[in-house]
Amino acid sequence: MSMILETERLILRGWTEDDASVLFKYAKDKRVGPAAGWPAHKSKDYSLAVIRTVLAKDEVYAICLKGGNNEPIGSIGLTFSDSSRNATNKGEAELGYWVGYPYWRQGIATEAASEVIRHGFVDLGLDKIFCAYFCGNEQSKRVQEKCGFKPHHINEKCEVKLLDEVRIEQVNVLTKGDFELTKKV
Repeated sequence: MSMILETERLILRGWTEDDASVLFKYAKDKRVGPAAGWPAHKSKDYSLAVIRTVLAKDEVYAICLKGGNNEPIGSIGLTFSDSSRNATNKGEAELGYWVGYPYWRQGIATEAASEVIRHGFVDLGLDKIFCAYFCGNEQSKRVQEKCGFKPHHINEKCEVKLLDEVRIEQVNVLTKGDFELTKKV
């Protein structure tokens, strides 16, 4: 079970099966999943299956607003070398996130990402965190720039298996050293 992380506005907590209805509410929106490489959810049962197989894992967090009845408005997490396309070595992880459409352009993804990055480097002792976005996903690009990620490589023919597509993927990286430099005041 993931620990609970907090920021000024957010609580990041583990997903539970009780979150299926609210996950479906945001994940059925076609503006959300396809930009990140997964299909819009078709039913609450599908959302429950996603919680059981993808989201209810260590280091994957439901993004909840403080004072917002503990209801998830998005998800953020780290994946490691056993299930990451880009973080393939010990001491590396890949950051992934999404936020429900009503909460876009409020800095929520950046705030959540900053805390998970801190957690990864400080609490988990990671050396590198990768993060990627598909060409055209300007919101995700901006979040990564704000968090200090730097270009690593471009995957010209990235298979997006859940959508049966091939896309161009920009892979970025943040090293522990670069993270520490930005945190020194």
